[in-house]
Parts: sequence; structure tokens; C-alpha cells
Amino acid sequence: MTLPDTYSQDEKNELERQFGVLLQCWKSRKNDQDVALVTEAYLLAANAHKDARRRSGEPYMYHPLAVATIIAGEMGMGRTSIICALLHDVVEDTDYTLEYISEHFGDKVAQIVDGVTKLTSEDFDESVKSLQAETFKKVIMSMSYDIRVILVKLADRLHNMRTLSSMPHHKQLKIASETTQIYAPLAYRLGLYKIKLELDDLCLKYINPQVYESVEKQLLNLREKKINEIEEFLAPVRNELDKMGISVRTMAIERNVSSVWERMAKFGMSIDEVYDVYVARIIIDCDDVEMEKIRCWETFAVFTKYYYPDNKKMRDWVSFPKTNGYSSIHAVFMNKQGNWIETQIRTKRMDDIAENGFAAYWKYRDKNTTEESGLDLWMKVVKDLVQQADENRVSAIEFIDSFRLDLFNDEIFVFTPKGDKMTLPKGSTVLDFAYSIHSDLGNHCVGANINKNLAPLQTELKMGDQVEVITSEFQEPQEKWFDYLATSGAKSKLKAGIKDFRKVYKEKGKAMLKEYFDKLKIDFSRQNRSDLAESLNFATRNDLYYYVAIKKVGLQEVESFFKRNESSWSDYLVKYLTLGFVRPTSQKKNDGIKEIGGAEGYTIATCCTPIPGDDVVAISLPGQPVQIHHPDCPEAMKLMSRYGQNIVKAKWQFDDDFAFLATLKIFAVNKMGFGAMLFDLITNKEKLDMRSMEMKTEGGMVVTQVSLYVNNLKTLENLIVNIKKIDLVKKVERVGKRS
Repeated sequence: MTLPDTYSQDEKNELERQFGVLLQCWKSRKNDQDVALVTEAYLLAANAHKDARRRSGEPYMYHPLAVATIIAGEMGMGRTSIICALLHDVVEDTDYTLEYISEHFGDKVAQIVDGVTKLTSEDFDESVKSLQAETFKKVIMSMSYDIRVILVKLADRLHNMRTLSSMPHHKQLKIASETTQIYAPLAYRLGLYKIKLELDDLCLKYINPQVYESVEKQLLNLREKKINEIEEFLAPVRNELDKMGISVRTMAIERNVSSVWERMAKFGMSIDEVYDVYVARIIIDCDDVEMEKIRCWETFAVFTKYYYPDNKKMRDWVSFPKTNGYSSIHAVFMNKQGNWIETQIRTKRMDDIAENGFAAYWKYRDKNTTEESGLDLWMKVVKDLVQQADENRVSAIEFIDSFRLDLFNDEIFVFTPKGDKMTLPKGSTVLDFAYSIHSDLGNHCVGANINKNLAPLQTELKMGDQVEVITSEFQEPQEKWFDYLATSGAKSKLKAGIKDFRKVYKEKGKAMLKEYFDKLKIDFSRQNRSDLAESLNFATRNDLYYYVAIKKVGLQEVESFFKRNESSWSDYLVKYLTLGFVRPTSQKKNDGIKEIGGAEGYTIATCCTPIPGDDVVAISLPGQPVQIHHPDCPEAMKLMSRYGQNIVKAKWQFDDDFAFLATLKIFAVNKMGFGAMLFDLITNKEKLDMRSMEMKTEGGMVVTQVSLYVNNLKTLENLIVNIKKIDLVKKVERVGKRS
């Protein structure tokens, strides 16, 4: 097979050049047979995509070649993964079948390609709410039997993000929000930090381009000064280690744009106030794995000879490596100029794993050990989630929520009374811990001794806690416990526990319900009981019998339902039976005029409160007004990552006399008369209508939150400028807006 003539000679030359780069990047084991198979896959893909072009006009084949190069060069993977990367779009976009792939390249390649292949609307009926969610669920289920599925998907996503500029804006938002919600956290979980950071930056670039450009320029202005500061900080430590015979390599690491912006937004800081914009990294030359911890702590000790550490910010990932293999000491020291410096201490092996993720982790793993690696344990959790999703028939959206809940959070380590270490997602509680050990322990948990101190079951656990669960035979699982849980596994076990507990009341509740039906002369049919249970938002009829048995559902409520008295019934539901989250009512539709892709009803999101002049995204969901958000609003990104096809064009078109509510938080020196000055500026000088002003003193400072009505962003920005001119004011933030 050769390259077809649908490519120009220049394009053929470029394809051959890119294929040569791929072979050069391929550093793992390869022989002539391996190269021959990869070449066959390359030629097959080139022929399969011969008539396809990317939006930029380039041959589509450039894309699978780029994905394969990422797999080989940036992830360090081998033959099978490279072949899958070259063929990952062949089944989805061309006439080639999985059977053909299997016949020529084996079942494993076909299985991985199938796992990566996107689902289309033809694969489902109209009841499916989110194709994005269904596709992601399929990828994760495929990943549970072969990790290479997600590696190919990550490489595919990385190249798509690198070439996103040619896509229309609504597609950019869809792809970037998916990436920041799902694929970047997955890269982090697999230890692919360089890929994760690049994905984060590319997402910010398209979701909030003004912020990206601003932070990038500020980093450029700081670069020379910070590098010199860290070099001066590291010099005495490096010299001391050299005298001790410890060979090290040092460097100043610049945080990526999105990480810096995340810190600025989270703490309301300027870039000058973020102490860890640059990180001092010291890499120790140590070939003896048994000596690595000792060398790291010796190096830490040398730092303490010259600088004071901040013990509250100490992170020991050497004694407790993360499940993805990451290992390093993170410490913060004060330099001679009085500035805090973030410092990372690690060996060459640790650095290789930190930079290249799980591929490097496998390279260093002891082949003779029977101990499960962190990745093995993580994959077990993935398989458990997949199994639970199958057994409970959860929707794709519920599955994604569970996956994010358990697998994307940072992790903590806690200990059992016998000293066994357990890994849990950050935010886990005593009840999560109990359920992670055994369902019965969770179902009968009444509290715990944390570090020998009594604590209730909703107490959040911290790194290093020792936990002893306290149980009682009289305790039973309760619905309110769902609010105490942070892990989907525990929630699933609690759900099963409640179901088993309620079965005890089945016969009693069923008999009582039959009495009610008989009194009302209603047929006690299965259909009538099911309709009643469904109207109460119960999952099963057993739940209905339970509520009847405990007298939360009585004769009056049954009669109301069958008389279709929906008003009184809904009042009852709100009072007694609402479970989980209740969707907040949409805010009243604004009276202004807004152009939203032909849609009529809309609502301004209260989570981010955009005003005219802000960048906005409009999301249309069935049966709801179109929601208007900032593109970087967390809720908007969550919606776009699931309902990308529901993004519609939106353009501000409001009359000048229409006012929007905006909120500012002002930090100022606490001095008598400041409130009067601020009030005078807003109401008399700026002539704005103030809704509320709340002042709270904190030591020598006063924090003021002002809600007021403005016509547009320019008005608000002018107000902020004038507030900052007041001598007492130190900082002004817009509440609900990240930029």
C-alpha cells in the first residue's frame, strides 16, 4: 500500500516527514516487525482519510500522525498504542470496520480503537440527554480493561486543543469546557503533569482569552527577577550539598498561566502577592532506591540551615507517594529578602515519574513485587465504579458525577487503629471511612475516635488522622447521611443499606396502604401503586410502603393524589419527601432585549451574574429558559461539558436604562468615616442605585460588600477605579466574577 494521489506531492512529502518524526520519537522497544506493523497502520490510515480535510484545509491525516507522535514522544508508549493512535478515527470516520482492524492488527488494537470511537445520536434513542456524557462513560468503561484507551483519548484531545483556533467559538467553548472538566483532571490522575498543565493553559486561552493574555504578560515581566531570586536562594544549599558529596541539579520552574490565575482568583491576589509563581526545584542524583528518602530529608535539613520553613505548608509526598506515583517533598522557606519560596525536593527517578507519569512509573517498578501499585489500586476503583453503574443502571451523567467525585479530588491518607494506611478522596468524612471498610460498619456507624478524640460521623478527615469507627446495633442507615458523604462508593452502599432496611417495613406498609385504597374504593392494582410511588419521587414501591408504615404518607395524601389535587400534593412533597438536591427556580426573566440565537426566554445566572460588556455564553436546555453565564463560570463549564450541542449564540442588546445587579467586595483600613465616603461616592458622585451595603471589621481592616445596579461593564469598571482612589482602600473585587 502506498500514499494515494489525492494528496499533493508537497502533502506526501510532509506526511513522510511527520512519519519519520514519529519513528524518531519512538524510544521504547522496537524491532523490524514492530516498525513494519506501525508503517502498515500509517499507510492504512492515510488511505482511509485520503479525501478528508481538517477545518484549516490541511489533510486530516496530519491529525492521527500528531496523536501518534504524542503517544510515542510525550507519553513514552510502544507499538500497540502507536498503532491505535494512527487508527483511532478510522472506524468512526471511514468505511473500515472493527472486524477489519482486528483481522489485520489483532483483537487488542480493535478493542482500544472501539473504546476511543465516539458515539453518535444513531446509537441511542431520543431519551438520551447528553451524547458527550455517553461517550465519556464508554471511554471510562473501556479504560477499565485497558488503560491505553484513555491515553489515546488524551493524546487526541491534546492535539485538538493545540489546533482549536480554526474552530468556531461555540465549538471552542464546548471542547475547552469538556477538557477542563474531564480530560485535564484525568491527565493529572495518571501523573501526566506536563500534558495536564498544557491542557489547562489552552482551556483558559479559549474560555477567558483576556485573562490568559494578561497573566502571560505579567509572567513575562516577572521572569528575569524571579529566576535571579531563586538562583540566589539555591546557591548556598547547592554548595553545601556539594561539600557533602551529594550531586544535585537545580532549576527555577515557572508555574503555568492557568495555575497562577487560579491562585490569583481564589485568594483575590495580584500576581506580586502569589508567592509560588516560581518554584525552586532540586533534583538529587541517587541511584539507590533504598537511600532516596534519606537523601531527600538530608537535602531538606540543609535548607533549614539557611532558611526558616513554614511547617503549615509542608507536604510530604516522599513518605506518602500519591496513587499515580508522584513523590516529592514540598516545602516553603523564607529567603534572606523576606519572601516565601516554594521548594520541591526529589530524586531523578521521582522527577522522571513526576514529568512523564505512569509510563515512567512502570519503568521503575519492581518486577518481582506482589504489592499493588497506586495505579493498580486506582484502576480497581474505576472498575468498581463501572460495575456499580451497570448494576444500578445509572445514567451517563450520574456516572460522570460519581467518577469526578471519587477520582478527580486530591487524596488524603488516614490510618486504621492498627496502623494500616488507607487512601481516600480529599473531603471524605468519618462515614466515608466506615463505608470504605465495610457496608455494615457504615450502616451502624454513630461516630468515631479521631486521634483518640470523639467526633461525629459527618466530621471531615485530615491527612494523617487515625480513625476508630464507633458503631451501635440500634443505628440504622438514614437518608440525611447522603449529605455527610463525599464518595460515590459510600453513597452506593448507603443506598443499598436504606433499601435493605426498608424491606423490613414492606408487609406492614403494604397492608396499611391496602386499607387506604379500600376506604377510597380504589383498585389496589400494581399500576395504581406504581403511579402513586412515581408521583412521590420514590424509586420503588418498597419506598412507598416504608413511608406509609412510618405514617409519612397517610389516607389524606393518597386521596389527594387520586383526586389529582396537585397543588396540595406538591406542598406535601416539599415539606416531607424531597430527597437530594432541589433545582432552584429560575430568576424572573429580564425585561430587556437580548439576541440569543432565536430563543425567547432567558435567565441571567446568579452564580456568576454577568452584565452587559462581559463575555457570555448561552446554554439552552429543554423545558428551561436559556441560561446566560460567564464562559469561565464553573457551572457553565459543567453544563457545556455535558450539553455542548446546546450552546447558542448570545449578544448583549440592552437599553441603557436597564439596570443589572453587581456586587463588589472592598478591603480598606478601618477608619471612622470610610462608610460615609463610600456611600457618598456611589450614590451622589456616581449616581448609582445601591441595593445593600454590609460592613464587617477584621482587626484593623474593614471588609465592605456592596450590591448596586449598573447599566453595563464600563460603568462598573469606572466605579472600581474611583473606589481605588480612596486612600484607605487596599483592594476591590467583583463578587461572582473570576476575572
